[in-house]
Amino acid sequence: MSIIETPSGTDWPELPLDAWEDTRDTLHMWTQVMGKVRMELAPPVNHWWHVPLYVSARGLTTSPIPHGRRTFEMEMDFIAHELVIRCSDGASRAVALAPRTTADFYAETMARLREIGVDAKIWTTPVEVADPIPFEKDTTHASYDPEYAHRFWRVLSQTDRVFQEFRGRFLGKCSPVHFFWGSFDLAVTRFSGRRAPPHPGAPGVADSVTREAYSHEVSSAGFWPGGGTAQAAFYSYAYPEPEGYAKAPVRPAEAFYDASWREFFLPYDAVRTAARPEEALSTFLQTTYEAAADQADWDRDALECEW
Repeated sequence: MSIIETPSGTDWPELPLDAWEDTRDTLHMWTQVMGKVRMELAPPVNHWWHVPLYVSARGLTTSPIPHGRRTFEMEMDFIAHELVIRCSDGASRAVALAPRTTADFYAETMARLREIGVDAKIWTTPVEVADPIPFEKDTTHASYDPEYAHRFWRVLSQTDRVFQEFRGRFLGKCSPVHFFWGSFDLAVTRFSGRRAPPHPGAPGVADSVTREAYSHEVSSAGFWPGGGTAQAAFYSYAYPEPEGYAKAPVRPAEAFYDASWREFFLPYDAVRTAARPEEALSTFLQTTYEAAADQADWDRDALECEW
């Protein structure tokens, strides 16, 4: 294992939900504006892989999006605290990340896109949230704490680093490490190569979406920064869940299976305060994957590798 360790607490900052929940909820809306632009203009990819965002050296990015003979990119920069729009012809615009309503953020973002010749017509109702408010009418979500936005990105950046190494140890089909703005989580998914039964669906998500996302057998892991009454945590699940999965041994000791979610969880604070945070997270990823692969009889010899 080649993961470079960092001292506990240095690059894994505290992220207590009660200190930044309003900022978290606002960022959830703002990333949906950004992500919906990508979804509208990027060519479709299996399992909705044209939809997510990606961790960058400064925040979250759409990656380059084709637009006619040009490409453009949108990056939410959590160091300079601005949404930067860059185009392959040299044009660029910026939108401030600061306390402001989602309606205001949406209006300015779309105006800046139009200024560089990008006219993206998106569905403005956010997804995977209770009581969604269309972006242009949303004056509820208006918080932005730059300190906690920066902390959030630092956690994503360190998590992305560990996820990328975990992804690299798999020869079979595997998703990119990507940030889904609907569920507001960073995820990586391994595939066995076998078809899966039709997914039964998820609250607030169209059946066509879940059935495309889970058309094949998976072991998926991710990081969720918390919400509602739940603190930040890492998670792992299998679809379809094989018999015996819930009772499989996983590590570290703080990891547990939640029957209501049908997922394994590892609290973020258990990783943050570990003597070797990257090793703790990597162990969780590996042992929960093994629980899925072994119980479902994946061909591990053909699917795995070690560098």
